[in-house]
Amino acid sequence: MTPDFILMIVLMLAMLYFFMIRPESKRKKEAQNLRDSLKVGDVITSIGGIVGTICKVDESTIVIETSADRVRIEITKWAVSSKNVSTEQPAN
Repeated sequence: MTPDFILMIVLMLAMLYFFMIRPESKRKKEAQNLRDSLKVGDVITSIGGIVGTICKVDESTIVIETSADRVRIEITKWAVSSKNVSTEQPAN
């Protein structure tokens, strides 16, 4: 094994870390922080596209109210994809 070959392997591993592993771990950490910061009254969107307002927060689940008919759905926290999504139509 030549020193050039070893240097090339080290550089490839460093590139793999900075372009693939590090960004993915950052995304996971941000998603976990989002799920830990959920509170009653927040408007969320689930990974299935369900939009609703949080009514109750438990350790691993939340209850959301989805419409004017006051339909309530219990979902797990890991299914939340985004927070504070506006469901109102802009006024013309």
